[in-house]
Parts: sequence; structure tokens; C-alpha cells
Amino acid sequence: MVVAGDFKNGITFEMDGNVLQVVEFQHVKPGKGAAFVRTKLKNVITGAVVERTFSPTDKFENAYVERKDMQYLYNDGELYYFMDMESYDQLPINADKLGDDFKFVKENMMCRIVSYKGNVFAVEPPTFVELEVTDTDPGFAGNTATNTLKPATLETGAVIKVPLFINTGDILKVDTRTGEYLSRA
Repeated sequence: MVVAGDFKNGITFEMDGNVLQVVEFQHVKPGKGAAFVRTKLKNVITGAVVERTFSPTDKFENAYVERKDMQYLYNDGELYYFMDMESYDQLPINADKLGDDFKFVKENMMCRIVSYKGNVFAVEPPTFVELEVTDTDPGFAGNTATNTLKPATLETGAVIKVPLFINTGDILKVDTRTGEYLSRA
């Protein structure tokens, strides 16, 4: 059990059938009236953020969100298969559980599978990946000083904006959270 008066950033708990994580909290003790806890909560399954106030004595059930590193193997239509590297068990995950950042993942990459009570609700790709450029307009020497960007297609099919000097065949380091080009690898 977790008490609202003991909230800290990052604590996960169950309320009204939802799994919530404390993003921000503030203990408020007004001059008149009872103290309360003002919070900003994120639903870890849907990603929705709500603001809510609680009495410091409100109690909630702890929610343990499990994160496990697994290797992405392949996809078969709507199912994406991941393998546990310890037990070698394969886990099929539906495409709707994958985020937009999954477009930067290629076969045999390690991903973090996030689940609650055995139900997978998210797949977190590595923060930084190195991918080959399969298609882009040719680069020209001397175009390194401008901030002009051009589209480039990566080996996973994702399209990102890159500087003009990047050529087909270059290996790029990409931030999967933002989809931005970081550097050549």
C-alpha cells in the first residue's frame, strides 16, 4: 500500500482500475482547512496525464510495472515477435502496442517490453540506434555550413531529415525519442 502523503515522483499505483504514475506532487498546507496533496498523474497504459488532489491519508494499492529486455526477431503481419534472451521463449506482440518510435527498430535489436500483470502495453526501443541510409539525394562537398536539411530513407523504412552532406550508404546515429539525426556513425 502507498499513502498519498508519501508520494514521490515515479511511484506507480492502482486507482479505479488504472495504473498511474506520479509525475509531479506538492504537499499543500493552507492556513485554514486540512492539508492536501496536489499531483500530476500519468496513466502508464494510455499515456494520458491528469491533475488530481488527494487527502494525505488516502491509500492505494502499489502497481508493479515490469520492464524486460527482449530481442526483436521478426514480424508476421500484425504480430511482432520478441525473444527472452534468458529462457529463449518467444512473445508475439500486436502492432497496436508498438509506438511511433518502433519504426527505427530492425531485426535482432534489443527492446524493453513493458507489462503490468502479464499484459504487455508498450515496447520501448533503444534510445539511440545506428541505421544505414538506403535512399537520399546526393550530397555535395561544401554544404556542411548551412542548416538546410533533406529527407533520407533509412534501412527500416523510416524517413528522417538529415544535413545535405549525408549520402546513400552512410551509417547514421538516430535518437528514437525524437526521430532526429545525431551524427554519422
